[in-house]
Amino acid sequence: MMNKEMVNKLLVGSCLGALSFGAVATEGGGLGIYPDGLENFMSGALPPQGVHVLMYGGNAHYDSVRDNKGDKIPIPGFSVNVNVLAPRLIWVTDQKVFGGDLAFHTIIPLLDVTAKAAGNKETSRGLGDITFGPALGFHPSADLHYVVGLDAYAPTGKYSKTDPSSLGKNYWALQPVWAISYIPPVGVNADLKMMYDFNFRNNDTDTRSGQAFHADYALGWGFGNGWVAGIGGYGFMQTTNDSGPNSAQGKAQAFAVGPSIRYANPQGWLFTAKWEKDFAVENRPEGSQIYLKASIPF
Repeated sequence: MMNKEMVNKLLVGSCLGALSFGAVATEGGGLGIYPDGLENFMSGALPPQGVHVLMYGGNAHYDSVRDNKGDKIPIPGFSVNVNVLAPRLIWVTDQKVFGGDLAFHTIIPLLDVTAKAAGNKETSRGLGDITFGPALGFHPSADLHYVVGLDAYAPTGKYSKTDPSSLGKNYWALQPVWAISYIPPVGVNADLKMMYDFNFRNNDTDTRSGQAFHADYALGWGFGNGWVAGIGGYGFMQTTNDSGPNSAQGKAQAFAVGPSIRYANPQGWLFTAKWEKDFAVENRPEGSQIYLKASIPF
C-alpha cells in the first residue's frame, strides 16, 4: 500500500502547480503557468484608450496522467481540481509605438486547488503566480485586430516541492504573445492567440522546464446581434527538453476542443464561455476545462 509520502511524490511529479496562472513546460510531467485554452473570442482585440477590467473564471479538472507514449499512468484515485477567479487590469495609453496603441496589463489569479490520490488529499487556496507585461494593439480595419506583447510570470504563489496542490511554480517565465481576431458582425469569426515560453530555473528542485509553443483558438459564426457561436480549444507542443533532476521523461503535448460562445455589444459589454476536452495528451495530466470571461464597462 502507498503511504502518504509515496503518494505525494507521484502527485508532485505529475501535477505540481497544476494551474498556476500564466508558461507551460513540464517539470516532472505537470502542467505549467499558463492555463491552456483560457482565451476565447476577442483575444486579439485591444480595447480603446483607458482603463479596463476583465474577469476570468472557471474550473479545470484532471482525472488521469499520460506518459511519453500517451498511455495512462496508474495512480489510484488520482484527480486534480482547480477553481480560478482572476481579475485582469488593462491600461491602454494614448501613446503610439510603431503605429500600435501602447498598453500594459496584469492578471492576479485567486486559486482553489485540490489534489487527490490513493485516499490522500491536499488542498491549497490563495494567490497564484501574477502575470504582467506590455503590449501593442493594432486595428487594420473595423473587423480585424491584432496584439503583440511580452508577458512575464512572477513566482508569487505559495509553493512547496512536496505539496501537489501548490499555488505557484516557483520560477520566473517570459512569454512573447501574438493574438489576432477577425470579428465581423455577421459571418465567420476567428481568433488565434500564439505564445512561446521561456522558463527560468526552479531553485528548489534545480530543474528548468523546457520551452514550449502553444496557442488558444476560437472559430465561430456571427449572427449580427452580438452573438457568436462555434468551437474553441488549444494546442500545446513542448519544443525543448526539461533539464535537471525533476525533468519529465520526454516532451509534453496536448490538444483540446469544445463548444464556445460570445456576446458583445457597442457599449463595451463582453461575455465568453467555453468548455473543452483534452486529447492526444503526452507527459502531462488529461482532463477538461470550462472558462468564462467578462468585461463590464464603467
